[in-house]
Amino acid sequence: MPKTVDDFNKSRLRSSNITVVISISLVLFLVGLFGLILINAQKYSDYIKEQLVVEAYFDEYLDPRDSAKTLKFQEETFAKIKEQNYVKQARYISKQQATVLAKKQLGIDANALFEEDIFPASVEVTLKPEFVDPAKIDGVVSQLKAIPGVKDVANDNQLTIDVYNNLNRILTWILAFSILFLIVAIVLINNSIRLKIFSKRFIIKTMQLVGAKRRFILKPFIKEALILGLIGAFIGLAALGGVWYYFTSQIGTPFVQDTNQYIVLIFIILFVGIFITVASTIFATWRFLRSNVDDLYYS
Repeated sequence: MPKTVDDFNKSRLRSSNITVVISISLVLFLVGLFGLILINAQKYSDYIKEQLVVEAYFDEYLDPRDSAKTLKFQEETFAKIKEQNYVKQARYISKQQATVLAKKQLGIDANALFEEDIFPASVEVTLKPEFVDPAKIDGVVSQLKAIPGVKDVANDNQLTIDVYNNLNRILTWILAFSILFLIVAIVLINNSIRLKIFSKRFIIKTMQLVGAKRRFILKPFIKEALILGLIGAFIGLAALGGVWYYFTSQIGTPFVQDTNQYIVLIFIILFVGIFITVASTIFATWRFLRSNVDDLYYS
């Protein structure tokens, strides 16, 4: 039995809606994927920066035979170091521990080379990522040297500068590609919506010619766009969550590492999906509302 005109129109409408939803979900999936890459690249950058430690060596002007007094003085200095706002973590290294570390680094197991603990006690300071900056690191070193009980501070400035510049360069490129892909996503979603509205241009103009107000005509299109944007965003998020779960389970890392950043990414994807869909629908519909009947055949 042949299909009626209504059945044909409904089938075409469903096909159009499915195409739009698939386009939105695929684009938002890729946007979310770039967002995850950017988040984890920033975390990896912070992790690398935290490996660039500075060594604060204790002043040893006290009598070495008065070990109790020396230990108390070092504990007070260690406590002051930990209180600094640029310190993320501080680890006390005694003279005995320093000797053990030196043996490991030199690959020496025998005790003949070290008859006594000749290396000074120190504090291994891990700085917060935002302070591992060539413009700030010298100030941090100066502040550490100014703490009573600290004799000297060792830091590889050139290594810090090289690592900082390379990490920033990588993050800048990732951010640039993310922004570029977001622009591409906006264009693709906008084109999908415009094609959908284009197929209804005669219906829009007919409603306008019989006296319907522009607000009345826009309302169902905006409502439909809102629903399509939500559906597309949820499908994209579901696909993104599945891919991310598989990836993290394969490499053995937690599925959620920073809840706040992931929540922000989810809201960004939802906002992009809904806002672009609704905005594109309004602009496309408004274009045909302002056009003449003859223009509909050449749009």
